[in-house]
Amino acid sequence: MAEEGTPGFQIAPMIDVVFVIMLFFMVMAGAVKVEKELNIDLPGVENPDSPVDFVDEQIITISEEGEVALNDEVMDSPTSVLLPELTNSLVRLKKSTDAAKSPLVVTIISDTTAKYSRAIQIMDALAAAQVTSVTFTVSDDE
Repeated sequence: MAEEGTPGFQIAPMIDVVFVIMLFFMVMAGAVKVEKELNIDLPGVENPDSPVDFVDEQIITISEEGEVALNDEVMDSPTSVLLPELTNSLVRLKKSTDAAKSPLVVTIISDTTAKYSRAIQIMDALAAAQVTSVTFTVSDDE
């Protein structure tokens, strides 16, 4: 009687099975459709109680001669102490930004040789209009 040996562990069929499974997953990976989310804002009614996200910045410039301009529009005369045109314009701007629930930011750009008293007069006009967000800078036109 011939002795039959035990065949042992066969690695070749296992490699074939692994390659077939790997081929199946590679083919199926290409068939998967990727869904993308489109972020869109649909038109609707804006809630007036929510604050508006834009900042309304106004630029006040002071020239060497004391001339005051709000957003490049000359206000009052260089000798005017009370600055009524500037004050009225700032009051209107403050009311409109308060109605829009947005902050009013004023930047004062002064010439380096302008008188300090002119900046104080502008600060008085800002206080009369109840504007609290004010920044200072000097012009670099040199």
